[in-house]
Amino acid sequence: MKIAILGSGGREHAIGHAISKSTKTGKIYCIPGNAGTSSFAENVDIDLNNFEKIYQFLKEKKINLVIIGPEDPLVNGIVDYLNKFKIKVFGPNQKAAQLEGSKIFTKKLCKKYNIPTANFGIFESKETSKKFLKKSKYPLVIKADNLAAGKGVYICNNIIDSNIAVNEIFNGKFGVAKNILIEEFLDGEEMSYFIITDGKTIKSFGTAQDHKRVMEGDKGKNTGGMGAYSPSRLINSNLEKKILSKIITPTLEGLLELGIKYKGFLYAGLMIIKDEPYLIEYNVRMGDPECQTILPTLNSDILDIFTSCVEEKLDRANLEWSDKKSLCVVLCSNGYPDKYKKNIKIDNIHKINLDKNSYLFHAGTKNLENEIYAVGGRVLNFVSLSNDFSKARKKIYNNLNKLNWHGGFYRKDIAFKVINK
Repeated sequence: MKIAILGSGGREHAIGHAISKSTKTGKIYCIPGNAGTSSFAENVDIDLNNFEKIYQFLKEKKINLVIIGPEDPLVNGIVDYLNKFKIKVFGPNQKAAQLEGSKIFTKKLCKKYNIPTANFGIFESKETSKKFLKKSKYPLVIKADNLAAGKGVYICNNIIDSNIAVNEIFNGKFGVAKNILIEEFLDGEEMSYFIITDGKTIKSFGTAQDHKRVMEGDKGKNTGGMGAYSPSRLINSNLEKKILSKIITPTLEGLLELGIKYKGFLYAGLMIIKDEPYLIEYNVRMGDPECQTILPTLNSDILDIFTSCVEEKLDRANLEWSDKKSLCVVLCSNGYPDKYKKNIKIDNIHKINLDKNSYLFHAGTKNLENEIYAVGGRVLNFVSLSNDFSKARKKIYNNLNKLNWHGGFYRKDIAFKVINK
């Protein structure tokens, strides 16, 4: 099969790496890809927003299956666009992608179908928002309605914090803002829960704990993700039954009542309070860096899984998993998530030792004259599998020390809640 993967991050590298191991895989193209994906695929420099140019390339190369990695093209309707030309695409259509594209759409769905989530209010201007905030109890959560690359969420402890959040969102920090979401603060522990569905069958696709904050101890600004570990320490069979029965199934059934069939990955960001799940938000693709953390534990052929999902035969797919624990640490450019320098050479990358339980997934990198350069905020993903989280993390930090890259930084406490020092 000829495969095209859209995206340029660590998630897409991890997906492509898994696909490359399938006996059914022929040629792989990554649009646009990164320095890491070039080891198993041909990178093609096409703007992900240029659907027509993407289609012409897919048509010319006679691509059998397209896998969409990031959220933007999904929310912008690339699945609908390519389906018009009878091209097989793994990912939800534009209406289904509203689950991530509009937090307010998701909140209204939760309210209609009694899906447990934080109480919320929707506000259309700075004035009405600030008037409500003067009478509110703190802490509370303020969210941009639209896509914000994982950064449009503010946890506000006082009126000053909340006014800053309102001003930034309505002033266009995350694009044009017609509405804002203000929620009660849920005091629990976060967990990421993943499923894959073909619109009929639902299959679990792992759990993880992501570390969003830039600084150790889960402090500082929100990022796209500084690292993750899988499985989540919170998951158990009773909790999983509640997640599926109270959150996932009602969501998919609610969409069906609206005439929307959901196909692809669905990522539920949850807050767990006294073994009860509450939905924080949905993402309509695999998480990043959760994807890099979870995929190496999949023993089954991922291409078979993707194909069966697109063809609505997921009930026939067999998902087998390793019982090993997985940990991922993200190496970022100095200054991230704010301003950072680009085109910084990464020396010593050849010194990294990867055994059968170790992985190095590229994100913001490019290959120039056989040298690797950092071009993004999140640069490399170091992943290790082990029977013990502590051993996995130690192996990763040994490799990071060998790399000794002065152009970046990483958190030294990933998975601190499950590692006894």
